[in-house]
Amino acid sequence: MKDKEQKNVKSRELFDKLRNTKVGWFNLKTRLTMLVLAEALVFILIAFGLSSLITMVFPSFEKVPLFVQIAVLSLIAIGVATRLFSRLFFDPIKKLREAMQKVADGDFSVRLETEGSPREIQEVYAGFNLMMEQLNATEILQTDFVSNVSHEFKTPINAIEGYTTLLQGCDSLSEEEQEYVEKILFNTERLSVLVGNILLLSKIENQSIQTNKTRFRLDEQIRKSIVVLEPAWEKKNIEIDAELDCVEYTGNENLLHHVWDNIIGNAVKFTPEGSEVKIRLFKENGIITVTVDDDGPGISELAKKHLFEKFYQEDTSHKSEGNGLGLALVSRILTIYAGDIDAENRPEGGCRFTVTLAAN
Repeated sequence: MKDKEQKNVKSRELFDKLRNTKVGWFNLKTRLTMLVLAEALVFILIAFGLSSLITMVFPSFEKVPLFVQIAVLSLIAIGVATRLFSRLFFDPIKKLREAMQKVADGDFSVRLETEGSPREIQEVYAGFNLMMEQLNATEILQTDFVSNVSHEFKTPINAIEGYTTLLQGCDSLSEEEQEYVEKILFNTERLSVLVGNILLLSKIENQSIQTNKTRFRLDEQIRKSIVVLEPAWEKKNIEIDAELDCVEYTGNENLLHHVWDNIIGNAVKFTPEGSEVKIRLFKENGIITVTVDDDGPGISELAKKHLFEKFYQEDTSHKSEGNGLGLALVSRILTIYAGDIDAENRPEGGCRFTVTLAAN
């Protein structure tokens, strides 16, 4: 934390120093103007020389008026030179745009090198770096706050859930009271899952290395997830069509369990009664691929853009069945393993989730 505070102070000092330093008349605008004028003058002289050289080689070229020769040759030369010189002024803007795109994708660790750039570009870069330090500090504060509050919630939620479970077995409760107890138990279980997911997500987002790695079979792990979800798909009379090749993988087995539980659970959730969920696992050319197909309503274009964001839920009719953290967890877990997840609508209807991992 002290290192981050020191970086923040250094960024602030550099930004203030650059901002308070007077540029004078020789600023970026003046330099650009002088460069353009010098470029025009130099290439007019070069064009004049080229015109004389071409006339010596091709005497017929002399019939073209001199000013036309110089104008054409100057425009060609200036166009080529401007293309080359423009990189000096527009490459820093391109770097800034690329850095801003990374920020838009949620990467608050990106920084821009201020050394070796024009004075005005240094000031812009220093301001950007300072902004990123502040955003990163806010993100850390928010994450720590959510993690600490969620952790404090666990004890009272577990207590409520425990006492409610005891009440559920009482014979003295009326039918109406029994219904109230079941609702309390249902909602405390939802809260418990939500808190657990928030804590896990917070842990994953702050995890920079893979831990607790073991060698295990992915096909067996996916089968376990299918078995765990059996009450849900049997209740809806859904048929599970699974074709799983024998594939071994080295990683955190508990973390990857969350990936399959969430993806298969979502497929079961959105698939109509009496339909089918298809699951495929195979390895080809060093890439492990898992696909999960459902017969649900598919995904809108708007939902595709926000599908892996925290707390996003497009289908409000299923809000009571989830908390919008499942796919965000899946995305973060796969990021740790340099994996990827993609969602697309199938031509025949429904949705397909595809997970890819590098074989190891």
